Amino acid sequence: MNKIALAIHGGAGTILKSEMTPALENEYRKGLENALRTGWEILQKKGSALDAVEASVIELENFPLFNAGRGSVFTHEGKNEMDAAIMDGKRLKAGAIAFVKNVKNPIKLARLVMEKTEHILLAGEGANEFAREMKVEFESEEYFFTEHRYRQLLKAIEEGRIQLDHSSESKIQNPKSKIGTVGAVACDFRGNLAAATSTGGMTNKKFGRIGDTPIIGSGTYAENSACAISCTGHGEYFMLGVTAFDVAARMKYKGLSLENAANETIERLTKINGDGGFIAVDASGNVVLPFNCEGMYRGCITNELEMKIEIYR
Repeated sequence: MNKIALAIHGGAGTILKSEMTPALENEYRKGLENALRTGWEILQKKGSALDAVEASVIELENFPLFNAGRGSVFTHEGKNEMDAAIMDGKRLKAGAIAFVKNVKNPIKLARLVMEKTEHILLAGEGANEFAREMKVEFESEEYFFTEHRYRQLLKAIEEGRIQLDHSSESKIQNPKSKIGTVGAVACDFRGNLAAATSTGGMTNKKFGRIGDTPIIGSGTYAENSACAISCTGHGEYFMLGVTAFDVAARMKYKGLSLENAANETIERLTKINGDGGFIAVDASGNVVLPFNCEGMYRGCITNELEMKIEIYR
């Protein structure tokens, strides 16, 4: 059997141990561990990388402390608008959604776009209409309401700013408010790769802003001949840097290893003032989790490496 591997993230940014209580840190670690174990069980049973990343992200979407699914941040209008993407590295197929509302697990809808349509990205009411046709599970607005997210919105409105979920402006007031995009990448026993990413976007966002998560090649990418990647951070810079594909391109066209390609991409992201990180895996089961900020909620496991969960630099 080939080396199998799985990595997940729950956001990157200003994450300082000095501002984290032991109880809260334990909650985050449990959330990450549960998502990692869920995807890992699929890989161990010779399931597909695609199924594994979807399952892991569903668990992260259901965990209210992360900015995806149930824990999504609020827009300026006090709504939850979610984006997600998934990509199959074997078939070079992808599906993504943006601006969906009340969908319990956006990553499921993204996969349905990939499997049931000829398109890659659906947005807004059209995406919600497709969700209703596919009979995906919806939840009420109360399901998505979390008190710390709402306080985060009120503060952002008061200060007249749009806030990254993991930005430094919130670090003193509320340690819970730093968590961002979630994602997973995997390599299965056949050497097939997959990536999945999901987010609630930015607090107090306006004007229909879309970040890098649903943009294939920017926040999410998978190709068996290179790697699978899921990004987290300030989405505008990941779009400018085409960051997810940048790693794959360095492997394909420069012949770099996953680690060297990832390091070069992080250097490039830093040069264009981008803040964040990503998780990546190649078809040999190698895993990297680089970032250029104080922390990134992350975890990984392979059949040669025990489960590892980390938060700080």
